[in-house]
Amino acid sequence: MNEETTEDYLAAGRLAAEVLRNGAARISPGASLLEVVECTEAMVTDEGAALAFPLNISSNEDAAHDTASPGDERTFSKHDLVKIDLGIQVNGYIADTAMTVDLGKNDLLVEASRAALESAIAMIRPGITVGEVGAVVQQEIERRGYRPVANLTGHGLAQYNLHAPPSIPNIAVSGGAVIEEGMVIAIEPFATTGTGHVSERSRVEIFQQLVVKPVRMKSARQVMETSRRVHGLPFARRWIRSDKADIALRSLVRSNILRPFPVLHDVEGSLVSQHEHTVIVTSDGCIITTR
Repeated sequence: MNEETTEDYLAAGRLAAEVLRNGAARISPGASLLEVVECTEAMVTDEGAALAFPLNISSNEDAAHDTASPGDERTFSKHDLVKIDLGIQVNGYIADTAMTVDLGKNDLLVEASRAALESAIAMIRPGITVGEVGAVVQQEIERRGYRPVANLTGHGLAQYNLHAPPSIPNIAVSGGAVIEEGMVIAIEPFATTGTGHVSERSRVEIFQQLVVKPVRMKSARQVMETSRRVHGLPFARRWIRSDKADIALRSLVRSNILRPFPVLHDVEGSLVSQHEHTVIVTSDGCIITTR
């Protein structure tokens, strides 16, 4: 990690922290989900930076991967528990951060994921294992009476790579990768009133290119152009400049050229909270880029 790379990570983190706060402040009962998403994403591009993935806004039992669809008419309701997850990249170096907006009365559940994140960050230093981090996350969540989401993890970050090694579990595991100086890691605990295991909905709004292959369909080429513009990072269906986007997306997924990211949810009626920061591991601890 050289000085220029470090500054790009820090610049992305500073902007991500500011935009996340401003975007979260727009979430209120009756507000349009589409307007919140578009306004928040515009804050990033207006500052000359770029998104690392579409703004995720997932409510209640939905934990991750939801975003606005084209013409989305959904609004926020009283008592919603809303996760807002933002990624920004500067020259490909990514800041990934999230928080939960509570429109109901779920203070302890929100505290569970926040406290788990802070405790995990406090122990980050070279030489510890990711399993030790997961154990602390699990302990903080369970001591408040909730379950960590076992099949969601934090992750490493690299240039134009949103999910680099190592994975950071939200439960105790034996051993695992060893944290090293210079690693850039997104730590993201999820706490739930449900089962602690998420599954896929049929709803898919986010996609990512897996391989480079020639495509013949004009609308498929327009999808590939969208992927090219974001350097192969995840993109939203609403970003595609084609009136036949849905047909093209289905074809490209069937051909294993694109990976879909279905909305992930716990059981109906449950609630999930999330908090996330990006850190750079130093010789004696870490720097939080997204504070």
